[in-house]
Amino acid sequence: SRHNVTRMAEKAGCTVMAETRGDGIYLEIRKLNAPTQPAVPATGAAPIGGPLVLVVPSEFLGRGDEELGRILVRSFFHTLGEVRPLPDSVIFLNSGVKLAVAGSPVLDDLQELCAQGVVILACGTCLGHYELKDQLKVGEVSNMYDIADALLTAGRLVSL
Repeated sequence: SRHNVTRMAEKAGCTVMAETRGDGIYLEIRKLNAPTQPAVPATGAAPIGGPLVLVVPSEFLGRGDEELGRILVRSFFHTLGEVRPLPDSVIFLNSGVKLAVAGSPVLDDLQELCAQGVVILACGTCLGHYELKDQLKVGEVSNMYDIADALLTAGRLVSL
């Protein structure tokens, strides 16, 4: 979404100017002291080397034994904070949203990722389904429009 692109650009030391035109929203992203480039549409194919997006569709990692899946997901998120590159964003879908709420075994790791600039999005419909909207403790409630935009404009997409 425009909001996520703006945050990532500003994090990279750029200025962002948005302009709404008849055919869409155009963003001008410029590094300090860089020459001005023509504005390009905010939507469309992701550039090579675009954002790294991690999709978490379940509270478990892998298929099979659920207890093993819980152990593996805890290990994965603990390790993720220690390796590079970090994802630009993490999207939690379906029962994966349970990892971003109160009582999650990976909440501390996710809060650390967030502190390091990783954007964390939790599907609002999924939180509602599990009656967890008021228990989200890290990241932000998102909608399918922003989730689809993040997925379709990712330079690299990893799904657990």
